[in-house]
Amino acid sequence: MKELLGKLSSYNLFNYLLPGTVFVVLLREITSYDLVQESVFLGAFLYYFIGLCISRFGSLIVGFILKKITFIKFTDYSDYIHASDSDEKIQLFSEVNNVYRTLIAMFSLLLLTKAFESICANWNCDKQTTITLLIIVLLILFIFSYKKQTGFIVSRVNVRNKKSA
Repeated sequence: MKELLGKLSSYNLFNYLLPGTVFVVLLREITSYDLVQESVFLGAFLYYFIGLCISRFGSLIVGFILKKITFIKFTDYSDYIHASDSDEKIQLFSEVNNVYRTLIAMFSLLLLTKAFESICANWNCDKQTTITLLIIVLLILFIFSYKKQTGFIVSRVNVRNKKSA
């Protein structure tokens, strides 16, 4: 387990494992849902996956909303690539920025989960329906995450090809 944790980057720890773990602990405190695992090994994987989902929600939904209401502005991706090549701190700032976005997403999802729990109590949702809905939401989340990541790869390749031409 130590070896596995040693291979995680600071990005993975602060954007996936930490938010996933904090989410599970807070979720147990504010809802009837309890995802805390007795097995450290299984817990680490589950919390990492939950953190990954929170991070994707932050990237796709929180980032989109904050950009749409002009609370934040992004620079052109090619400008980011060029600037980060010459200034190493930009990547560090971007990583810290992503941690903040993931924490915003985590707190948002805690509130949404609390609201979902209340709605389910009123509508008598069964466990099977809840799990099916969760799978559908995660499927959609990762389809759009895949699309967004593919766009980043294409943009980066295009910038590199222009640079070498």
